[in-house]
Amino acid sequence: MTLQAAIEAILAPLAAGRATVRTDGARASVILDVSGLAETTRDALAAEVEAATASVPGVESVRIGQTSQRTRRRLIAVASGKGGVGKSTVSANLAIALAARGRTVGMIDADIYGPSQPTLLGVVGTKPEARDKKLVPVPTAYGVPVLSVGQLVGPEKALAWRGPMATNALTQLVDGAWQADILVVDMPPGTGDVQLTMIQKHKPEGVVIVSTPQDLALIDARRAIDLFGQTGVPVIGIVENMAGYACPHCGEVSDPFGSGGAEAAAAALGVPFLGRIPLAIAIRTASDAGVPPAAGNGAEAAAFHDLAARIDAWLDRKG
Repeated sequence: MTLQAAIEAILAPLAAGRATVRTDGARASVILDVSGLAETTRDALAAEVEAATASVPGVESVRIGQTSQRTRRRLIAVASGKGGVGKSTVSANLAIALAARGRTVGMIDADIYGPSQPTLLGVVGTKPEARDKKLVPVPTAYGVPVLSVGQLVGPEKALAWRGPMATNALTQLVDGAWQADILVVDMPPGTGDVQLTMIQKHKPEGVVIVSTPQDLALIDARRAIDLFGQTGVPVIGIVENMAGYACPHCGEVSDPFGSGGAEAAAAALGVPFLGRIPLAIAIRTASDAGVPPAAGNGAEAAAFHDLAARIDAWLDRKG
């Protein structure tokens, strides 16, 4: 076996097709395609590849290069038929959980009239800079930069905008100077101008529908599913939020908003059911404090990471 073949054999399970090997005598050069990987993931992979290559008998020196192809930016819309179902909280935690899986993720707060992401991601009071006529996303402590109308206006200022102003604001957010291959878009509730602009002009890769189990929320969720279905945007699935409340004193679980409604609706509509997020005071208090549960290791994080795993797998299947 040649030296190059020996290196390729040892790197095959590690680099998963991302490594191109060249040898010149005892010197090995490895080019890694790091497209779509977060910076920390890239560096960790490069270090592992360098160590593995150096361990091959006959290798005296190793050079590692990294390259990435221009990737298609993929928008994942998180939508609901009505407000008050916890869509923004699900959006923020989904973005963080996807980033934890090695994706490069940005957050667009497209909920023009009720922007919550600056609070949820702990960046209230920050403002994006403009560079080459594009907004530069504001970094967060969780590795997910964000752009939101809430960063451009005062927190108590009413946004009395007509449709064209709102849709123009959305375009500025989407066309920002993003360095991410996945953009999670926290959509406004309903099926109005902003939703139509997002679908027609920016064409999301897919949409996640958030609903509570109660019948009223599910009626509106079906309308949102119908809108995206009519316009050819794949519905990734439905998330049932505020599903079950565990009493902190006795541990008994009750269902203030009902139980299983979203899962039943998903089955009836022929779309995947992505899981349940519990009604937990810890999620509410952490969100209000700008410390999303998905960023920690508590019990509340598990449901969001399970959701991210399902969407991550969907993205891989779609290619």
